[in-house]
Amino acid sequence: MKNKYLLFLLHLCCISFVFSCITSKTAQKNFNNAEFNTAAYKYQKLLKEGDSEINFLLAESYRKSNNLWKAEKYYKDAITNGYKDEIAYYYLLQALKANNNFEEADSLISSYLSKSNNEEISKLIRIEAKNIANLKLYPDTSYYKVKNLNAINTNFAEYSPSYSNGKLYFVSNRSLDKIYKGTGTPFTDIYEIKTKGAIVNIETLKKLEENINESEINEGSITFSSDGLYMVFAKGNDGKSSGRNNVDLYYSRFRGKKWTNPRLLNVSTSRSWDSTPFLTKDGKTLYFASNKAKGFGGTDIYKANVNRRGRWINIQNLGPEINTPGNEMFPSVSQDGRLFFSSDNHESFGGLDILVATRKAGKISVSNPGKPLNSRGDDFGINLFNPTRGFFTSNRDGGKGDDDIYTFVNNDPNLKIVNYTLKGTTLTPKDQSNFSILGNSVVKLLDKNEHIIEETFTDNNGKFEFTVFTDEEYILIGEKENYFSSRSDFSTIGKSLDKSKLKEFITNVNFEKNLILDQIIIDKSIVLDNIYYDLDKAGIRTDAAIELNKLVTIMNDNPTISIELSSHTDDRASPEYNQDLSQRRAESAVFYIISKGIDQNRITAKGYGESQLKILNAKTEEEHQINRRTEFKVTSYELIEEAEDSQTEERFFIN
Repeated sequence: MKNKYLLFLLHLCCISFVFSCITSKTAQKNFNNAEFNTAAYKYQKLLKEGDSEINFLLAESYRKSNNLWKAEKYYKDAITNGYKDEIAYYYLLQALKANNNFEEADSLISSYLSKSNNEEISKLIRIEAKNIANLKLYPDTSYYKVKNLNAINTNFAEYSPSYSNGKLYFVSNRSLDKIYKGTGTPFTDIYEIKTKGAIVNIETLKKLEENINESEINEGSITFSSDGLYMVFAKGNDGKSSGRNNVDLYYSRFRGKKWTNPRLLNVSTSRSWDSTPFLTKDGKTLYFASNKAKGFGGTDIYKANVNRRGRWINIQNLGPEINTPGNEMFPSVSQDGRLFFSSDNHESFGGLDILVATRKAGKISVSNPGKPLNSRGDDFGINLFNPTRGFFTSNRDGGKGDDDIYTFVNNDPNLKIVNYTLKGTTLTPKDQSNFSILGNSVVKLLDKNEHIIEETFTDNNGKFEFTVFTDEEYILIGEKENYFSSRSDFSTIGKSLDKSKLKEFITNVNFEKNLILDQIIIDKSIVLDNIYYDLDKAGIRTDAAIELNKLVTIMNDNPTISIELSSHTDDRASPEYNQDLSQRRAESAVFYIISKGIDQNRITAKGYGESQLKILNAKTEEEHQINRRTEFKVTSYELIEEAEDSQTEERFFIN
């Protein structure tokens, strides 16, 4: 330990030598390289009275190095001395809020909005004005009780707790071997410690292996599958031009009593900052924060699903209900499907606040749990180890140093947990009355507007399950190579329980809905029910349109199939007449389907007249009706390979 501190003092001596040659050019270089702590030191040395530019850059250096409370004075001085970019007003407002200067914040809001014509900044100011007004209504306490986990906290940073199989994992920069210029503090590493709930065994504290914690690279937030054998964590920011300058997500598997060498997760790219991962209990959905292009500003929360090959697909931005022009990060999902995350742009008491997103009737609502879970500092990285207890991070007043890990308990006497789960099996017809299991299928859960909520892969027994929410209509779609995609409606409307009448703390409600997928057989005719035409006419009737719309859905759900649509008549007219009538009817049906957006190259009209009677010498009207039928058959189709990378369409939704 003594040698470590001598090494740390040597670093300080080197830094002091560097700082003896301070210029605005070197300060700007530090700032551009995200070395904000170093930049702040230099700008402080360069600061002269009346210099609006240096004041603003100093304030920005403090804000970007998580010291927003220090930035207030310098944003003020920048504005007073004529700084032109009006974003300074917005950042000053955030600094005022962080310092609980609400009266001054109200005055700034009123003054700015009365004279500014900058719509973009005015919009941000109005959002903050609304947030501040709502915050004033919050009580100073709640059912949450918090406690500093003193046993593991130091005067350095400890953050991003993650509980897995009796161990608490967290990130810390307590090792003094190397200094990261971005913050002026040591590089961060991942640690583990055995724990029973919130009671840790300090003698078991250790750093993860060297293949996980690399020298002179920051390792960050970590998350685990439920069995603890698969982990995803963030690392990066080595600051070297030859390396990856951004933070990326990596994964590792526990094999042979050790973690394998980390590999880059395919959701990360060299163009984005990707961090704060969270794996759902089943290991099939990954939530993370990223500053990917086309987001809502700052960092947004995304989600992705894993396919059978272990690659992450269907990257989805969680949308504007969750993401804002500010920063959203540190997502986690509770047992009953609530999304916890942190934001500096929703209603917050300063810096990052922990927020809770709930879903009901297809609508997302975001609420702030209030104090003491949140404070004027940064509060983030919540991780539950049961429905009422867990860990989180805060740099609030009264801590042991930088970021500290805290424990919490929710003592709400009216808290009831209801888990709604939709379960099912994918099947295929075995004969006319029996079905066989169809394993290894893709099943998607969509909302009523056909936005994908979740996607999963069935096991060998065809089993699937989804978390669902109250008062909502859903669509289930099953897919498998060589089979028609199948869909089925499902609703939870009117099926929710009254929590006030429940006696148990946790109640599980299971719904069941199976999906039946038919095998695609080339040139096998499939009869469309109830396709009727008026006598001697080929126009599409209303009742026929309903059935043809089902075929449109099949074509949309199976985008690689091409079909022949055929029309057949009975034999109660001349063969020539029936042939002409059936062709006109087939063409009419095809034209209707094309009008619904189906590519004309995927569908062909064919009239067969009376040449393919189902019942020869039909006598009754029922028998003639069987002969007067509309059919389709697949003439060709292509197999679609599962996505091999993350460059899929980004959708906007929340689970």
